Amino acid sequence: MAELPTRSLSLTINGEAIGPVDVPEDLMMIDFLHEYQGLTGSRLGCGQGICRACVVILDHDDGTSEEMRICITGAHFFNGKRIRTIEGHAERDAAGDIVALNPIQQKFIDHFAFQCSYCAPGFVNAATVLVERLQRDPLAAGELEGAIEQALGEHICRCTGYVRYYQATRAVIEELGLAKEG
Repeated sequence: MAELPTRSLSLTINGEAIGPVDVPEDLMMIDFLHEYQGLTGSRLGCGQGICRACVVILDHDDGTSEEMRICITGAHFFNGKRIRTIEGHAERDAAGDIVALNPIQQKFIDHFAFQCSYCAPGFVNAATVLVERLQRDPLAAGELEGAIEQALGEHICRCTGYVRYYQATRAVIEELGLAKEG
């Protein structure tokens, strides 16, 4: 049987340099995270990039970030790049144990913004990208609902937990003072 062609991959995941690692040329990033890194928080939902349960955060050199659907994006696209997975959000101690959730995760729990939680990693990452954008450039309070809809609107929750996801995201933004009156 012929071996799969491989290429070297190096990237940063949750602040940790990874690689170089030889991985198959056509390996999807979700498979790299699950099979090579043991990071299984990003979920394979539809496998077509529609549901967005798989998204991770891609950090750019200019301080901005964006969601990336990793069920349809090859691992090698991320060569030399920095990403954050759902596992990278909480604060951990030296032993790796979680000592505190980030504000978005905590608000999602406070608002019981999930049922089965399969889609939760994608929603947390989407809300994180939105909050980080608003920390750089706050918006008027009247624009908040539209911004939340734009950030979360393409994510699919089969349990129909949308209202709570939106409420939790709104609560984080308001608590951090990122939507200004006037």
